[in-house]
Formats: sequence, C-alpha cells, structure tokens
Amino acid sequence: MRALSCLAAAAILGSLLAPPALAQTRRFDGTWSVEVVTEQGACDRAYRYRVIVENGRARYGGPENFDIRGQVQSNGTVSASISRGQDRANVRGRLSGNFGSGTWSTSGGRVCSGNWNAEKRG
Repeated sequence: MRALSCLAAAAILGSLLAPPALAQTRRFDGTWSVEVVTEQGACDRAYRYRVIVENGRARYGGPENFDIRGQVQSNGTVSASISRGQDRANVRGRLSGNFGSGTWSTSGGRVCSGNWNAEKRG
C-alpha cells in the first residue's frame, strides 16, 4: 500500500522534457512538498513526500527507486506516470507559481485513486 502512495507522489512532478520546453519549465525547479490523498481503493490514506525538480526533471527525495516518465508543459500542466515493479501510477494536474494540484490513479496489483497537492519549498 505504501509503495503505491509513493509511486503516486513521485509521479506528480516526474518529467522528461523536450529541449524547447526546458527553459520555460525551469521555473518549477526546486524542492516540492507533495501530499497524496487516497479517495478510492485500499491504498494508504495519505502521505507527504519530498520531490526535487532540477532542470525540469523530477526525482523522488527518498530512498526508493522509481521509473518516472512524464512532462510538465510550459503552462504548468503535469502529465506523468511512474512505475515500480508491476505497480503504476498515472498523474494529471497543474503547477502554478509555488503550488500545484491534480489527480492520480494506479493500475497493476492494487487499484486506487485520489488527489494530490504540492507546495514549492525552495
């Protein structure tokens, strides 16, 4: 259950950006505090994670390893996925200034969904 919530948190800001968009999305670089809340399914209720964005690409600020694929468009739209083993989380949402929010859902062994919110901390 925790792994699925971790997957969703890390996916929120996961990005592999096209070169022209990179300069425009650097405004999202920094450390983000991401809260993931489960609304449906048997995943853990809520977690807060540290996500680090550098040069438009995100990495989870914890010890787990995730395969992150996604994009933050120049307007802040987040479209990402992350997988670990057979578990996968799909994330949609938007970053604006120092905040972000959206939805997530998993597929694989355990099916859950919910929402997320993020705040830039540095």
